[in-house]
Amino acid sequence: MRVERRRVVIHGFVQGVGFRFAVERAAQSRGVAGWVQNRPDGTVEAVFEGELQDVEALVDFCREGPRGAGVDHLDVAAESPEGLAGFRVAG
Repeated sequence: MRVERRRVVIHGFVQGVGFRFAVERAAQSRGVAGWVQNRPDGTVEAVFEGELQDVEALVDFCREGPRGAGVDHLDVAAESPEGLAGFRVAG
């Protein structure tokens, strides 16, 4: 298995709508490792590590988010995997 890693910053109305917990559920259901957190500037940041199809599915999920979210755009960057295990909601 080749592990891919993406860092995603989600812009829009994405805090206070359960975004982090929806991402956590989606990541756990696909076996993707990483984390998600609110940032002080009102964005949500996430890191995903796993198989390419699963990581891309999580990035696609972030384009819409949960009901109540309003995603304007994403910043997506490929990074070198760090060997993360599990998925957590940070700060």
